[in-house]
Amino acid sequence: MSTVNPDILKWARVTAGLDLETAARKISLGDARGTSGADRLAALEAGENAASPALLKRMARQYHRPLLTFYMAEAPAPADIGEDYRTLPDRGDPSNVLLSTLLRDVKARQALVREALEDDEEYNPIDLVGLEAGVRDPSQLARAIKQSIAFDRDTFRNKSSIDEAFSYLRNLIEAKGIFVLLAGDCGHWSTAIDVSIFRGFAIADALAPFIVVNDQDAKSAWSFTLLHELAHLLIGEGGISGGLPQGGVERLCNDAAAATLISMVEIERLQITGDSDDVSEIRALANRAKVSRSMIAYQLYRGGRISTAQWEGLRDEFRGDWLAHKAREKERSRQTEGGPNWYVVRRHRLGAALLAVARQGMADGSLTPTRAARMLGVKPMNIYPLLAGPPRAFA
Repeated sequence: MSTVNPDILKWARVTAGLDLETAARKISLGDARGTSGADRLAALEAGENAASPALLKRMARQYHRPLLTFYMAEAPAPADIGEDYRTLPDRGDPSNVLLSTLLRDVKARQALVREALEDDEEYNPIDLVGLEAGVRDPSQLARAIKQSIAFDRDTFRNKSSIDEAFSYLRNLIEAKGIFVLLAGDCGHWSTAIDVSIFRGFAIADALAPFIVVNDQDAKSAWSFTLLHELAHLLIGEGGISGGLPQGGVERLCNDAAAATLISMVEIERLQITGDSDDVSEIRALANRAKVSRSMIAYQLYRGGRISTAQWEGLRDEFRGDWLAHKAREKERSRQTEGGPNWYVVRRHRLGAALLAVARQGMADGSLTPTRAARMLGVKPMNIYPLLAGPPRAFA
């Protein structure tokens, strides 16, 4: 194994959003012989001392980097998945560091999928990516969404639950060769990335297009985010979405996704009077349409039915309700023995399309267990039981 470039040590720490003192504490580098842990780490980063293999492993874990990164000749370029469409008040938030880690991980896995598909002579590029390039009319884009995946609003709404409605939509999109992942952390609950940082992102690759939905968000919002990211793929402009949709592209994708799920006629029929009954009206429509209440409120705002202050008040109220519900669910889970099967949860997060590529690669020998595990973001020891689950049809 080659020696470690000390510049990589500093780069990995800085991009993890850690100062010397915090990093030294996280990697368990304590004071020694009158020298503080922070100063010892600074010496390692200056090349004055060499890091032990055990310390490098702790750095890899705490900096959210593969161990091999520290043996590279120079720091890798940032993962490029497209534009950052977010309008955030604080790009220095620690969660942005976690998002960068998630982006790197997904981009690396997407590259593995792309390589696997390139080796398949019968596999063709996805014609949906860039199909509506240049379109800036949300109604036209909404029609393209419905036609491209054969989406039926009534079928969506007639599903027995929000979960089933989302599965219906996800299956339609995956059937077109688009990989849909649920991911909102870096492999552990302690690295959860808040929806205020990102709601979703899309990689507009014609061979292996990816959509990632932040599953830290309310389930009632997943379908809207999925359609929003599909809109990004249709216009051929991938990127990261989050915050208020103030940019032209973000507003276009928001309006197209909303028009796919609900009509403006339904919004106009709502009896909005500015009092407490408004919440009940919004809730009733959201339940029928299987969308979030915040989406309905935003459409009311976009349609000029409520003011900016009213929209912001409703948005904050609904978010507060959801956070309280999430806290209750967490407490209920804490008091309940056991929990959902890890493999069932993992398969759901990965999606049928991605699992199908891994299964096929393992079956024909084009993927080793280690490479398949990297593609799915799991340990090699988990790959066989993970893929042993019943394959799920796309339709």
